[in-house]
Amino acid sequence: MRITSIREREIPLAAEIRNAYVDFSTMTASIVAVESDVIRDARPVTGYGFSSPGRYAQGEIIRNRAIPRLMRAEAKALLDPETGDLDPVRANAIMFEGEKPGGHGDRSVAIGAVDAAMWDLAAKLRGQSLAQLFADRFGNGAVADSVWVYAAGGYYQPGSGPDALVAEMTSYLGQGFEHVKMKIGGAPLTEDAERIAAVVEAVGDGARVAVDANGRFDLDTALAYGEMLTPFGLLWYEEAGDPLDYALNAELARTYSGSLATGENLFSVQDSRNLIRYAGMRPDRDWLQMDPALSYGPTEFIRMVADAESNGWRRDRFIPHGGHQLNLALAAGLGLGGTECYPGVFQPVGGFLDSTPVNGGRVKVLDHPGIGVEEKSNLWAHFRDL
Repeated sequence: MRITSIREREIPLAAEIRNAYVDFSTMTASIVAVESDVIRDARPVTGYGFSSPGRYAQGEIIRNRAIPRLMRAEAKALLDPETGDLDPVRANAIMFEGEKPGGHGDRSVAIGAVDAAMWDLAAKLRGQSLAQLFADRFGNGAVADSVWVYAAGGYYQPGSGPDALVAEMTSYLGQGFEHVKMKIGGAPLTEDAERIAAVVEAVGDGARVAVDANGRFDLDTALAYGEMLTPFGLLWYEEAGDPLDYALNAELARTYSGSLATGENLFSVQDSRNLIRYAGMRPDRDWLQMDPALSYGPTEFIRMVADAESNGWRRDRFIPHGGHQLNLALAAGLGLGGTECYPGVFQPVGGFLDSTPVNGGRVKVLDHPGIGVEEKSNLWAHFRDL
């Protein structure tokens, strides 16, 4: 098996929304196609990958660093020496050649999109779903029939007040979700308290509502919000402070008795290890949300899971950020706690296959080749001619 070409493209994810930090009106993502010389049904077997919302497309790094390294490599360097199968872990290491440690940001997004395509290709070459490949290599061989998902939304929208927010959140319940997440930190505390109260009343239970500050708060503000949030009994309080401010998170964990969640902006196993070591995260109630597509791909994410397990964390405390089909495969194959979903924003990446609606807060896992990009029509439209 040889890689014959790797192609990338930028696609729009624009939405007229904002969180506490970012206006998403110009958001983009990268998509990648890795074509092999294996022919089936008169076509080359091709793997598809994409980046998650929130970090913009990274075509320059993909074109000028990741792709040339892979295309220069000897064909056997990408293969498992025992089975002869494509090994995405080896491909990931080749993409790292010439890169210094640290400085993960945009580089991790670029490599992550290509890494995802490599895993998609590896599963297709084996004739199995990506969830099954993950289960075989890193799990117990069993793929979950369905995965718990929650609806992420509740962004600040121009000209919209609490009534529009409540309408959005309750619409997700009508789509089959049982838990929702909304943004905080983009308005004064008193206004956010009113927004939260309105949503909790509408869905009927604070334990069905999570809130996300997107790293906006300093320590005093994080603690003040924690005090305000406590009576609601929320599902979790997410990313109160800067993602690398482990001391802030640790202090918040000492005073906030509810569940905390963070990790979507940590892109390496070293960073996730420091989160576990120094941020006061509690394995009995808190959640880890690293985003595989932004974290050098499934290869590095799986290392994060293994490292957390060695430090006393269960796999079901992972609920990855990103809200797309790649994370559904990881959750089903590795036995994670669930995954995010963007039912209303960040299309075409957000959401799952056309044939898998949410039912009872869960999404059925189908036995399709690879990730299943071809079965998500609005996403496949961007890949079809790539």
